Amino acid sequence: MAAAGTKEIFCSTSKVEIFSSKSLVSNHQQKTLSPNSTSLFNSCKRSVVQLRKVVSATSAIPMAASQLLELDSTRAIPDIPVQFSVSAQVDLKYDTKENMKAMMLQWLDSGANNATKSSARGVFLQLVSTEVDPRTGEPKVSKEAVLDWSKDYLNLYSDKVSHEVQFVVDANFGVPGAILVTNKNQKEFYLESISIEGLVHFKCQSWVQPEKLHPEKRIFFSNKAYLPSETPVALKALRKEELKQLRGDGKGIRKLSDRIYDYDVYNDLGNPDKGSEHVRPVLGGQLRPYPRRCRTGRPSSKSDPKAETPATEPMPMYVPRDEAFNDVKKQTVDAGSWKGMVNNFFPFLKDNSPEGEVINGFHEINELYKQNSCHELHRKKSSEFPIKLDKMFKESTAGAFKFDPPNIVSRDASCCLRDDEFGRLTLAGMNPISIERLKVFPPVSKLDPSIYGPQESALREEHIISHLDGMSVQQAIDGKKLFILDYHDSYLPFLNSINAHPDRKAYATRTIFFLTQMGTLKPIAIELSLPQMNPYVPSKQVITPPVDATTCWQWQLAKAHVCSNDSGAHELIQHWLRTHACMEPFIIAAKRHLSVMHPIHKLLQPHMRYTMDINARARELLISAGGIIESLFSTKECSVEITSFAYKNWRFDMESLPADLIRRGVAEPDPTEPHGIKLLIEDYPYANDGLLIWSAIEKLVRDFVNYYYPDENRIRSDPELNAWYYESINKGHADLRHESWWPRLSTPEDLVSILTTLIWIASAEHAALNFGQYHYGGYVPARPSYMRRLVPNEHDPEYQTFLADPEGYFLSSLPSLKEMTFLMSVLDILSTHSPDEEYLGDRKDLSTWTGDPEIVEAFYRFSMDMRMVEKEIEKRNGNPKLRNRSGAGVSPYELLVPSSGPGVTRRGVPNSISI
Repeated sequence: MAAAGTKEIFCSTSKVEIFSSKSLVSNHQQKTLSPNSTSLFNSCKRSVVQLRKVVSATSAIPMAASQLLELDSTRAIPDIPVQFSVSAQVDLKYDTKENMKAMMLQWLDSGANNATKSSARGVFLQLVSTEVDPRTGEPKVSKEAVLDWSKDYLNLYSDKVSHEVQFVVDANFGVPGAILVTNKNQKEFYLESISIEGLVHFKCQSWVQPEKLHPEKRIFFSNKAYLPSETPVALKALRKEELKQLRGDGKGIRKLSDRIYDYDVYNDLGNPDKGSEHVRPVLGGQLRPYPRRCRTGRPSSKSDPKAETPATEPMPMYVPRDEAFNDVKKQTVDAGSWKGMVNNFFPFLKDNSPEGEVINGFHEINELYKQNSCHELHRKKSSEFPIKLDKMFKESTAGAFKFDPPNIVSRDASCCLRDDEFGRLTLAGMNPISIERLKVFPPVSKLDPSIYGPQESALREEHIISHLDGMSVQQAIDGKKLFILDYHDSYLPFLNSINAHPDRKAYATRTIFFLTQMGTLKPIAIELSLPQMNPYVPSKQVITPPVDATTCWQWQLAKAHVCSNDSGAHELIQHWLRTHACMEPFIIAAKRHLSVMHPIHKLLQPHMRYTMDINARARELLISAGGIIESLFSTKECSVEITSFAYKNWRFDMESLPADLIRRGVAEPDPTEPHGIKLLIEDYPYANDGLLIWSAIEKLVRDFVNYYYPDENRIRSDPELNAWYYESINKGHADLRHESWWPRLSTPEDLVSILTTLIWIASAEHAALNFGQYHYGGYVPARPSYMRRLVPNEHDPEYQTFLADPEGYFLSSLPSLKEMTFLMSVLDILSTHSPDEEYLGDRKDLSTWTGDPEIVEAFYRFSMDMRMVEKEIEKRNGNPKLRNRSGAGVSPYELLVPSSGPGVTRRGVPNSISI
């Protein structure tokens, strides 16, 4: 119980100020308080503070005792409104230091330090209480406070600036629950955080636009999480207003300063106004189903009203302002990589790369991997190097294009052409999520036979029987020893278009693997299929392990075509579609329907960071007409259509790690196992390491969900949660909204499963597919992104050329040295960690992330779990019995090691899809 005469207010032990219109401080002159024995309690019972006697700030002469008693007793003058001054620290930064200096000079020139002019400029802040004023029925608010810009001239060269602000509040104000911010300056600024007396924290992390651009006041809530039904009455209207602002009205062209989240189809990948070769189909709709992207509102093209004009300098690609990269990330991605590469490095490569299409030997490829920058390499290869690079290009490419030998060849240059390494990389390479158990032999296509020909495979028992360790095919299937990498149905519908290009040749491949007694996968047959053009000419051929010199080179060519299929499927389907594109609708819906006060928004926020920005850049540079994918991979202009074709078979309920492993037949449910499933390939590095992370994420999510949703009623009665999930399906994945496989959201356990899957996709699954691209794909002969020649047989005109110089034929089938250098540069960039990366289990703001200590403790346990995962992976990589991750020349599997430094490290699990 509080002592007699105490009052419940919000304040701290540092400073309290009292104002009264009828007392000795009626002139509102600033006073300071000295300790008094009377205790005061803030309304959320966080701390006990002492009321202090008032001493004049301008006089050192003590007040008379009667005067002190007058101030100390609220009962003596009950009709006098007592007010207090509350301190707050405001941390902010600007979009550039130049903007900061401009704002400061503008403020100083305008004489904004003059009180008569201060209302014209500045940043105005107003506290909003969690309590309603009983007299007005409105939330209690403080007087507006203004940031004192005059002190910023001392911090013109700092990245961040801290201000101290004084809020004047009534004694019965209660606990601050929100802050209203108005920016009356000419430039935006980034509001990092606000801390009230060190007790209430506002994690803002948002760009605040000038009032002239966005007249509505910005609303920021404290870090206290509230379900909608638990929202203090004083904050309910503000909660709804903030979400209304984020949803927008679905009209108009989005400005870069907007914070509006809405949906649209992928109708901006082409540029039909440039000609028919730049036309690309609209993705999204019944004909070509696809996830939705963020709406930009850019105008339609002149030649096709269904196509949106591409982003240009006058109208760059829109992403909501708070989704855009910060300065550090922007420098990493823009100046040092994508933009710099597209604008400067690619034209440079065309002019200065090794000339000609013919590679004279593997030594020419190996020279690309010496410890020199590409500029130094080309200086050595050519005495004529007249080009003079400007300062920006030198700075943006300094150190960015040093082609260190990929890890896969730095240990053993010959390993990547061997069958054992070919099999190992299906389990521990850059695409470890495509291998499946073979359940039916021969495999059967699901394509329409009236369009694509017979569904039967050309594979027969005689092709593989000699590689089954004495078993029959049926015994091997029953013993769960046969596995398949099957790209037949993914590629066959598009091969006519692909092979029409003179420099692109591809098959639809199937590769059969046998699980050896040592736990490794051995390739035993490769089927190469082409569209059925002539009923009298076979469209399928089967290549088996070599028995002589000729078949040895045919086998190498067949494996190269498999890797080319795998490269395209990895980049377009597994990587882009299943992680980047399919996550964006959940992010858009979360921003539109989950208040920042919502506990689920707080849980998901780090796993949504930068995804919308990197996806927008991918639409502009990666998957667009003539973009990086079309330039460097076999799929050319069919690329995005292949992803739409694959999306028809995408299922969210199969995207959890256990469900995916079971669906692919590489695991079976087993409640006696630690993770509830048993792997049929015991030494499966991706799956084994992934299950450690999956279980840790699931445990964190379950602690989180059970804390806020102890029963089903909480789930059913949460309008924001249900609106988020409903819209993610019905608008974000509208083309699949009627599918029966969508998980229900009725119980806390349903929510645990949905959230764990989303966090898994955004973190570990994306990391496993992305950050090994250079080290596993940077040696092009082992993993070509496209092939230029088919595998010759005895009836082909090129067969004699192949017999005369098989190595030359193989090398001429690969991309040119110029294209190899191009590809290596792209893979290096895509594999790079930014210096500001946030990794799984790491939160820089843990102390202020949430006001619920139980949740902080749960996250701390999760962080400890990530450290244990890291140690366990290191232990596994040192185990000589695990041949798929250790051995002579074998690259350890580290892609799911949670932590990493910046750069190309082939390890590290960031929280979100940020590259």
